[in-house]
Amino acid sequence: MNKNHQYSSDIAFTPTVKAIQERKGSRNSYSNMERNGSWRKEITEELKAFIENQNSIFIATANSEGQPYIQHRGGPKGFLRVIDPKTIVFVDYAGNRQYITQGNLIENPKVHMFLIDYENQRRVKIWGTARVEENNPEEIEKYMPKDYKAKPEQVIYFTVVAWDLNCPQHIPVRVEAI
Repeated sequence: MNKNHQYSSDIAFTPTVKAIQERKGSRNSYSNMERNGSWRKEITEELKAFIENQNSIFIATANSEGQPYIQHRGGPKGFLRVIDPKTIVFVDYAGNRQYITQGNLIENPKVHMFLIDYENQRRVKIWGTARVEENNPEEIEKYMPKDYKAKPEQVIYFTVVAWDLNCPQHIPVRVEAI
């Protein structure tokens, strides 16, 4: 976390955001949240179970010029693995071969992961940093989901800086088609 951040939520609640919260009347409740512990900085057992049950996520990066990019990643439940209270790992499979996410992470390791469970109306926002490890067949073998028919390319290690449960309001209820 940035040394200038007093609270873990400061990763998203910049001075400009806090000024808008003040103007629109929500700053007081977020100030109370910050004083009472703010957002979590480590993965709990509950969050671990939620993460490892996902089969679809969105990962957001930005290049060195600040140009944002969001990418879907998917796989069988368990394709995301929590290996310690700060680290999420997954095998990155061959796709459209644009490599925008990988390029952005080389230029700017800051990353955001958005996980949503439509069926149970739950979502989690996770801020952190990430790195890509190429040419490591042992790590690919270690984290590749068994019997998944995708071509693995590399492994992504996501280090958690802060996370927050988002309210369920406006999440449509959807059930997996298969």
